Amino acid sequence: MPAGLLYTLGFIISLIIALVMTPLVKKFAFKVGAIDKPNHRKVHTRIMPRMGGLGIYLAFAIGFLILMPFIPDGLLNHEGTNLIRAVLVGGTIIILIGAFDDRFELSAKVKLVAQIAAACVVVFGFGIKIDLLNVPFGATMQPIEAWVSIPLTIFWIVGVTNAINLIDGLDGLAGGVSAIAIGTILVMAIIMGNVPIILLSVLLLGGIVGFLYFNFHPAKIFMGDSGSLFLGFCLAMLSMTSFKQITIVSFVTPLLIIGVPLSDTFFAIIRRLVNKRPIFAPDKGHLHHCLQELGFSHRKTVLIIWSVAAVFGGFAILQSTVVQSSAANWITFIVICLVIFSLQIGAELIGIVDKSRRPLINFLNRVLRSKVDARSSK
Repeated sequence: MPAGLLYTLGFIISLIIALVMTPLVKKFAFKVGAIDKPNHRKVHTRIMPRMGGLGIYLAFAIGFLILMPFIPDGLLNHEGTNLIRAVLVGGTIIILIGAFDDRFELSAKVKLVAQIAAACVVVFGFGIKIDLLNVPFGATMQPIEAWVSIPLTIFWIVGVTNAINLIDGLDGLAGGVSAIAIGTILVMAIIMGNVPIILLSVLLLGGIVGFLYFNFHPAKIFMGDSGSLFLGFCLAMLSMTSFKQITIVSFVTPLLIIGVPLSDTFFAIIRRLVNKRPIFAPDKGHLHHCLQELGFSHRKTVLIIWSVAAVFGGFAILQSTVVQSSAANWITFIVICLVIFSLQIGAELIGIVDKSRRPLINFLNRVLRSKVDARSSK
């Protein structure tokens, strides 16, 4: 079977399974009591079933099992097969702990331990880790010692896994952002000819799109921690293994892919430190909360954040196309500066950290006024 047809078939199979399984998962969630009740922090006003992530996981896992007999011999090498197994095993651990949390609301410590365990299975059980380093503006790769690469890989997996969980606050938000990020990875994998990443991406993308049919506003089911943690784990694995060689270019690329959840997480930490609140204390200061306070509807808020995620994805694709360029590091430096500048301006405009503090905007206003005054004095 031609590779292109195989990938298309994988997407369609996963999509159909998600469309079939999600309503069944919804009934199961109600039956076992995996429900989300309204409170002062949440935007929904009625009891909603959680555990929708099971629908995405089943679409992904069953889709792969159905697709296996059609994969041509030699299409996947040993490293690719090892990666797929690692994602399936680690993802199963994550989906189980997420499902238990959807039902029993586990403590943050228990979930963190489970996430670290899944990351350790990936690193020690399958030998997948970040193992090469490049000094910015340097020319040669250098191996990283195990004592650096192992904790760095575990930190990356756990960090990205939780970043997706933090933005799961509106119907279709986390699913859509994850779909855009995985779609970005898919485009880059096609450019690079990375077969296992393409295969994993199309299966995940099919499952997410099928689930979004039931999850976009007004949602009929929430993905819950089972979905957000599973998608975060998969994004961590796909982005890391696509760019295992950490150069100033390739390390920025996966950061851009998850730019929306990562920046929201960063600003949440800063916001809580500024307001002298515990870092892990929940609040209503996330990006989607700020946009809704500005008067945007539920659906428009989600579409705006999807658009921002698509812009980050575009930057990531740009990064992937200049990795081999002699000007790659300088292009990356410019992109980083533009992204940081835009994030700071956007954060100050919507008040994601503090409604009254706008240091960069105030500085730019002072500079502009000084130039106007200088011209008028002439």
